[in-house]
Amino acid sequence: MPLAMWLANRSAPLMLGLAAAAFLGAALLSEPVSASIARLRRLLTAPVALAIATFLAWALISIGWSHKPSASLLAWGELVLPIVFALVIAASGQWRPMPLLVRALALTIIAAAVLVMIELASGMSQRAALGTGKMMSFVFNRPAIVLLLLAVPTVHALWSRPAGWLDRALSALLAAVVIVFVFRSESEAAKLGSLVLVLSWAFAAIAPRVALAVTALAFVLTMAIAPLLGPTAEKLLPSFVLNRLDVMSAQARIDIWDSFGEVVRARPLAGAGFGTSATMHQHPVAAEVSAERRTLLGVGHPHDMPLQAWAETGAIGAGLLTLGGLLLFARLRRLPAAELAPRLALFAAAFSIATVGHGAWQGWWIAGLGAAILWFVMDAAPRQGDAHG
Repeated sequence: MPLAMWLANRSAPLMLGLAAAAFLGAALLSEPVSASIARLRRLLTAPVALAIATFLAWALISIGWSHKPSASLLAWGELVLPIVFALVIAASGQWRPMPLLVRALALTIIAAAVLVMIELASGMSQRAALGTGKMMSFVFNRPAIVLLLLAVPTVHALWSRPAGWLDRALSALLAAVVIVFVFRSESEAAKLGSLVLVLSWAFAAIAPRVALAVTALAFVLTMAIAPLLGPTAEKLLPSFVLNRLDVMSAQARIDIWDSFGEVVRARPLAGAGFGTSATMHQHPVAAEVSAERRTLLGVGHPHDMPLQAWAETGAIGAGLLTLGGLLLFARLRRLPAAELAPRLALFAAAFSIATVGHGAWQGWWIAGLGAAILWFVMDAAPRQGDAHG
C-alpha cells in the first residue's frame, strides 16, 4: 500500500481489496466457512460496530432526499467497500503478521517516503519519466496521511516488542523519516496530525486515563460545535493570526465552514442527504443559504469531516458517529497504558486530520484507517476463534 500510494494516490482501497480477496481465499481453503462467519458475527455485534452499522444504514436512507441519488450511492459505496475489505481480513482468521512482516512494512513505508521526497526535491522528474499522475506536488498529500497512519502501529510494534536492538533502531528511523516526509509535503492536515499524534502519545503514556478523558471530551465538543465551526473559529482566532496562516487559507476555510453551517441550520435533523457535499450548490437547500454564502457551497466539500457529517446526515448521523466514538473510548479504556497510548494517539491524529481534511467518505482515507487498525490486531494472538476485536 505505501508504494502503491506513491505511484497512484488513491490506490489504498484497491490494495486493501486485493488483500481481502487473498485472505478470504486462504480462509476458505483452511477452515469451514462457518468459522469465518462466526468471527464476523462477533465483530459486527460489538457495540462500536453496531453504532457504525446504524450510521451506514441511516446514510443509505438519507440518499432518498439527495438531489443526485446515483452520485450519493457511489459515495456510499466508496465509504462501505474499504470497511468491508477490512472486516473480511479480520474475520478470515488468517491475519497473523510475524515480526518479519512488520519489519518489511517499516522498510516499505521508509522507501515510499524517501521516493516521494526525492521527487519533491527533483521537481517531480521521476514522475515525469514514468509518465504517471499529475505533475503537481500536492498529489503527495494523500500518501503523507496514509504513511503517517500506517507508521503508528508499526513504530509501536517494533519498539515495544523488539526481537533485538535493530528493531528499535528501525522503529526510530521509521518515525524520523515519516515526520520529515510529512513536514516536507504540502499537507497541512498531515502536519497537524503528526503534531497531535506525538503530543497525544506522550500524554497517554504518562497519564493514560486523563488523556483518554481529555480526548473524549475534545471529540464530543468538536462534533457538537461543528455546525457553528465558522463563527467559533472567527471569534477565537484573532485577525493577526488569520493573516499569518496564508498557507492554510484560514479565512477561506472559515468562510466555507460558515456556508455549510447554514446548510446544517436549514436541515438540522436529517441533513441534505449523504454524499451531497460535492454538489451542494446545486441542491435545493442552497436556496435557503444566504446569498453571500451560497457560492462557497460549490467548493466540493466543507473541509471539515464532522461538519460534512452534519450537513449530509444531520443531527441523527452526527449523533451516531459520536456514539461510535464514545463506545470506542470505552473499549480502549480496558487496555493497559502501553497499548492504550498508541491507539489513542492514532485516533487523535486521525480525528485532527478529519477536522481540516477533505471529503469525509473518500475511499483512500477509509482504507488507510482500516489498514492501520488491522496492523494493531497483531498485538493479540488468536484466542478461541476471536477476531482480535
